[in-house]
Amino acid sequence: MLDKAGSTDKPAANNGATVSRVGVLMDVTGDQFTARLDSPKEAATSTDEDKTLGQVGSYFTVRQSGWNTLVMVDRSYRVADKQGRAAHMVHLTPLGEISDKGEFTRGISHYPISGAELHRLVDGSLAKIFSDYGDQDFKVGHLTSFDDIGVHLDASAFFGRHAAILGQSGSGKSWTVTSLIQSAVKSMPNSHIILLDMHGEYGDKEVDGLVAKSPFPADKVRCFRAEELEFPYWLLAFSELTELVINSDDENASIQISFLRSCMTRLRQEANDHLNIGHITVDSPLYYSMEDLIKAVKAANRETSDFGKKKSPLYGKFDEVLVRLQSLLNDNRYDFLMRPKTRTSTESLPGLMADLVGIGDKKASITVLDLSAVPFDVVPLVAAQIGRLCYEFNFWNPHCREFPLFLICEEAHEYIPREDIPRFREARRSMERISKNGRKYGVGLCVVSQRPHDVSETVLAQCSSFICLRISNPDDQEYVRAMVPDAARGTFAALTSLSKGEAVALGEAVPMPVRFKIDLPDPPPNSTDIDYADKWRDGGSTVDVEKLVNNWHKQER
Repeated sequence: MLDKAGSTDKPAANNGATVSRVGVLMDVTGDQFTARLDSPKEAATSTDEDKTLGQVGSYFTVRQSGWNTLVMVDRSYRVADKQGRAAHMVHLTPLGEISDKGEFTRGISHYPISGAELHRLVDGSLAKIFSDYGDQDFKVGHLTSFDDIGVHLDASAFFGRHAAILGQSGSGKSWTVTSLIQSAVKSMPNSHIILLDMHGEYGDKEVDGLVAKSPFPADKVRCFRAEELEFPYWLLAFSELTELVINSDDENASIQISFLRSCMTRLRQEANDHLNIGHITVDSPLYYSMEDLIKAVKAANRETSDFGKKKSPLYGKFDEVLVRLQSLLNDNRYDFLMRPKTRTSTESLPGLMADLVGIGDKKASITVLDLSAVPFDVVPLVAAQIGRLCYEFNFWNPHCREFPLFLICEEAHEYIPREDIPRFREARRSMERISKNGRKYGVGLCVVSQRPHDVSETVLAQCSSFICLRISNPDDQEYVRAMVPDAARGTFAALTSLSKGEAVALGEAVPMPVRFKIDLPDPPPNSTDIDYADKWRDGGSTVDVEKLVNNWHKQER
């Protein structure tokens, strides 16, 4: 039963001015208000909007003593007062304060008290909040409840302080990524975005006469397959190489690691004497010959003394290492890593770095790295190398603050897992270093995942902006809820009811938690859902199985 407290408050007389009062506060806590909406008889004016007044996701202001507090409805319900009359109640989440000039400030410094009046927002004030807070030209969508109000992101906060785009399969993540990048390069033509494309959705490709174009402007994008750009073995950090060729469970692993450390340092020094570099370490990004490394390992593996009568401590300790190295060299799927064609000297490193960040022979704002054909067992290693190269680029760049980079990790759960699994350790370490220290050197990170519960907690915890699409899995919901900043309960509770392409944005890139419809990308990525019913009904196109198998043999798709 509802007490009549506040029900005697009458709206001010309408003397020709627009009356905006719609209710009165009944209860105030630190994180939530409860208000009673005026009945149609009490309201000074009545419009068609009154039929949806108090709709979840709508906005009001609370006025008291010259202060205006912006609130959002996260629950709407009816109760009966002591006289048995129905009263429309709403739960409200306080979002911030609006000054007399219409300027919005996060947080509440002056809490209203019960009895304060609830008012409609003045026309245009909500649109002004979003346009003033974010960048005018970095528009990403519009409010779900108000089609004419655009949602603008603060580009510096979104790209510079790390972000996450989360949502289950089919919720519209690829379209969201595409729309954000299209808007970014349109408003910021000198951006430098590196996109890890795990399924070939964002790049140019042609297979058997079927052409798929990148969804980004041709003069702004450069697309590479792994075999085109090449990530050579000699750029692997020592820990990454040992992860690739040494089995940590091998009883000889410690001996193998010690020998490789000294051997690789020597080989790097010998191969680069002509550069007069000076101090060289096992992790220096310097070329060395894989053939020479194998020869050295083979020699150590059969080393004897006293005319073969006495075996050395290293004898027979590298059998498994040699088998692993030889298997990698014999498999052409690993040629981009083990048998590079263009990255065959230390002098080729500047070209790789320039192509990676879009300042090579062909300038580009977006670099799409198609990793769809990379064997799954080395995807984490390649991702680790890309992340490390991006970080090192600006770490050693004295003008890093003038040349910020942004790395987008599609399907992040596949190589930046939450669990400490040895095969993913280097990728986790690389991306976590960016998440913790990248902001200092102008390296931003965006993780995109359909399973946020499986993504590194360290990486997600460092993200200051979140775009959450539909998430139905309870574990994922709880994990994200614990990570996101200033999550409004009502807004976040809507995750299960979001339509495709609809999202909840939270964090520093938006003035307040907001539910919005993402602008459709034009053109869309190559990830449109397949119409099963139509294809099964009409039969679809015929399949050339011989070509299919041939593509499989050649690893082309």
